[in-house]
Amino acid sequence: MDEIKEFIVIEEEEGDRLDIYLSGQLGDMSRSYIQKLIKDKKATVNGKIEKAKYLVKEDDKIVIQIPAPKLLEVIPQDIPIDIVYEDKDILIVNKPQDMVVHPAPGNYEGTLVNAILYHCKENLSSINGIIRPGIVHRIDKDTSGLLMIAKNNNAHNSLAEQLKDHSITREYQFICHGVVKEDKITVNKPIGRNPKDRLKMAIVKDGKNAITHFEVIKRYENFTHMKASLETGRTHQIRVHALSINHPLLGDEVYGPKNNKFNKLKGQTLHAKKLGFIHPTTKEYVEFDSELPKYFQEILNKLK
Repeated sequence: MDEIKEFIVIEEEEGDRLDIYLSGQLGDMSRSYIQKLIKDKKATVNGKIEKAKYLVKEDDKIVIQIPAPKLLEVIPQDIPIDIVYEDKDILIVNKPQDMVVHPAPGNYEGTLVNAILYHCKENLSSINGIIRPGIVHRIDKDTSGLLMIAKNNNAHNSLAEQLKDHSITREYQFICHGVVKEDKITVNKPIGRNPKDRLKMAIVKDGKNAITHFEVIKRYENFTHMKASLETGRTHQIRVHALSINHPLLGDEVYGPKNNKFNKLKGQTLHAKKLGFIHPTTKEYVEFDSELPKYFQEILNKLK
């Protein structure tokens, strides 16, 4: 059955294009797919069909009809994945940069989910449905590093509860613009949708609580190699908090400078390096570490 979603435009959102507004509201869907839905007359504004370039106004009532996902569209694919650890309950993978974690409407192939469906067959939790089987948490397409996959619902519930309690160890490494003076910085600032650009996140007063602990690993000329430990897991948290202290991530075209001297970068230099949690079955603490990817290490070598 198709899903119907309704939204009322608030004052801060007035002036956004219809496709951009809906992209902000429907974070899992690509803008191109939303544009297709609008073109196919699946969206209305105050009961009328409008084009993607329509500028939304305060109090506009927007209704969009989202076709139900089809099971056959999420297919197992023999895509190589770097497996760090596996048992009957969990799978720890080291996701490469430039790989989407799970399918979204209009993008059903080449994702980590397609790969683990092939590897695990039927042995994945079903809690997050057919689009995100086994997926407990995710990282951005252009972020590399460790992810935990639940192979059954008991494991999924245990890991999800630990995420909710902020008891999971999550340590990232990144390279940022500028030389960070302080050895350690804790940023405690709420994060929500950017009212001026719904495709971005930002520090906003009514956002969700977000806490990041930063620590300098090494300083270079014009750049700093840092690590970040997360207490919370908000969308784009490290990237937004790093920008808030005026040190955006190298390669981050959304929150940082558009140009840098490393032109071959595919996205932000951000790697989920360490992941630790209580094992769902053994009840013992387990921790996993991964090496920095080749592209990341090559940049550090050039900075030296």
